[in-house]
Amino acid sequence: MSPLHYIPNAAAPVYNRGLASFRRMFRSSEAALILLAVGAGLAAGALMIAQNRAAHLLQNLIYGLSGASLSAAPAIEPARLLALPIFGLLLGFGSRALRGGRTPVDVVEANALHGGAIPLRDSLTVCAQTLLSNGAGASVGLEAAYAQAGGGFASLFGQWLRLRRADLRILVGAGAGAAVGAAFGAPLTGAFYAFEIVIGAYTPAAIAPVAAACLSAVLLVRLYGIEAYVVALPGARAITTVDYLLYAGLGVLCAFVGIAVVRAVTWIEALVRRSPIPEPWRPALGGLLLIPLAMITPQTLSGGHGALHIDLGAEVALGFLLLVLVVKVAASSISLGFGFRGGLFFASLFMGSLVGQLFAGAVAQISGLPPVDPSDAALIGMAAMAVAIVGGPMTMSMLVLEITHDFALTGVAVTAALCASTFVRETFGFSFSTWRLHTRGETIRSARDVGWVRALTAGKMMRPTQTAPAATTIADFRRRFPLGSTNKVVLTDPAGRYAGMVETAKAFDPAVGETGEIAGLAMLKEVALEPSQDVRAAIQAFDLSEADYLAVVDAEGQVLGTLSERFVHRRYADEVEKAQRRMFGE
Repeated sequence: MSPLHYIPNAAAPVYNRGLASFRRMFRSSEAALILLAVGAGLAAGALMIAQNRAAHLLQNLIYGLSGASLSAAPAIEPARLLALPIFGLLLGFGSRALRGGRTPVDVVEANALHGGAIPLRDSLTVCAQTLLSNGAGASVGLEAAYAQAGGGFASLFGQWLRLRRADLRILVGAGAGAAVGAAFGAPLTGAFYAFEIVIGAYTPAAIAPVAAACLSAVLLVRLYGIEAYVVALPGARAITTVDYLLYAGLGVLCAFVGIAVVRAVTWIEALVRRSPIPEPWRPALGGLLLIPLAMITPQTLSGGHGALHIDLGAEVALGFLLLVLVVKVAASSISLGFGFRGGLFFASLFMGSLVGQLFAGAVAQISGLPPVDPSDAALIGMAAMAVAIVGGPMTMSMLVLEITHDFALTGVAVTAALCASTFVRETFGFSFSTWRLHTRGETIRSARDVGWVRALTAGKMMRPTQTAPAATTIADFRRRFPLGSTNKVVLTDPAGRYAGMVETAKAFDPAVGETGEIAGLAMLKEVALEPSQDVRAAIQAFDLSEADYLAVVDAEGQVLGTLSERFVHRRYADEVEKAQRRMFGE
């Protein structure tokens, strides 16, 4: 009988056998995975609606808006702005209890480093923090909570079904993308958000599940009665070659501003961490700093949905637009730097619309250049700024298409978005989400799956090895390790610590006397691997040392085993090939 032949346990409960069969169906069937993605999309849409309603209800109760958008309010009573530090205090002390002393895993980190696994507690923490922050009026968007809720639900259900790593990552991307698509009523935007930002690649295996999830989420939202996010343009105008060049320049300008925003958030965050302010009190202090900015203009509060429509639909003075941009950048930087939780997705769209309108005003002052329509420039600026901060050039280009239904303008948006993306990648190299991970010591630049690299460590790949005391004589060494018994022997000092490595053949060289110690033939005395080093670090160590074998030692220098360069390269190649097969659904 084959060792792989499976004999079901007849004594096992019928429920357990049925559950196992149910799980195997989702692991083996592409159609079942698509069906699962539809369920994840419906859940993401429902969770988006619930969070949106909860945040707006909180804003209405605090600021007495009567259903209007917070950032579109003409003015806010100063006394109501005290909610910012009060809720900041609640957020600060509540976050410490919810986090449990560690940083929650978001959807990008989960897909890049953890194979799509997101603990339920982390999803609840991120959503609660974002709802409190946005509901209180901090200058952050709800998109982070939407994506976390959609991706977190998909991850939880996928882990319960014990999906394969690749399928779980796809399902998490589908859930997160569906939530973002539902927020804008834009399924293409949600799908590309999943591909570019959460999954990290356009994979054939992911197209159908992601598309199914995004469509189901958007349909649910529309059935609920929420209209798609649409921007009505005053009139279509022919797009010329000069327009492409001008808007490419706008894309580069937005890249400059986007990098400045991310740097400002990081600088304030680092400054606050070095300060003596206790962590739970930091959001409260940030709330106090937001009060004078909100008194200048309420457009600085929340994500800026209502403010964007106000500034697009009316002829606003350039000086006021510049003031709003500066104050909005300051408000978002303070909000995130002082510990409020949320995303910069919609805030970046609002900032981009302001930069676009300012760009159009500046072009109008330069003789010899054709005029630029402020509304067009605002939409192009939205796409370029969002790409510079959040990433995903096709995501933002599809957003322009779906909110304007203007294909000509979308072509220009693609140009500006690609210019912004290229400039940011060449000069900065990170999106906002991956930059935050970089400041915590991670090196990832996208959600592309590198978790398997971290898991493939020297400690897991090493093999047992022969050891000998470094004080052993050549004659004793020859008797103990005759030719052909082993290629390498690891030497240890009297305390058992690593003392180098010797090739067995060298000990049998006729020119080597029998009375000397084997330590005289030792090499690589200062070079060894740690068991926690991943496969890439191991490959780099082999390249630098030009060795065929390296010892693996612990923190105290005790020898754990050895690793060969050939074996490391073979394992790495095997894992890369498996990752490629998973990407194409093979």
